Amino acid sequence: MKKLACILGLFLALGLSATSSSVAAEELKSLRGAEAVKGDVPSENYRYERDKATQQRQYVQQPPLIPHTTKGYLITKEFNKCLDCHSWDRAAETGAVRVSVTHFKTREGKELSNISPRRYFCVQCHVPQTDAKPLVGNNFKPAAGLVK
Repeated sequence: MKKLACILGLFLALGLSATSSSVAAEELKSLRGAEAVKGDVPSENYRYERDKATQQRQYVQQPPLIPHTTKGYLITKEFNKCLDCHSWDRAAETGAVRVSVTHFKTREGKELSNISPRRYFCVQCHVPQTDAKPLVGNNFKPAAGLVK
């Protein structure tokens, strides 16, 4: 019985290593061309906007875009750099937009005295504006109620 289990384990290991090597042999391709995007580093394809007017939203419930660079902003469970300007007690002083009241509610709708943990990490929804060109063509049109 042990011998059979050992042989099955060997075949399984060989099968998995053959599969992973064939996947690794395929090259990753980027929609932007031959060069893959490398993290948070601006390239010739786009650059972060610095202190620009906020772009108009394109659909209902779209999180607002960030009209400034966030490079180097620290957001951990202990500290959130965004709140230095956007917290309710600092927004008037800094001229920044206050965090929405929706960010102070739990999933069940209970109001909290501080930002909900599920809304604390700003960049999971909000992204900095860029002058990026579309990766692929599309015919998207903004929601009719949002057009000026």
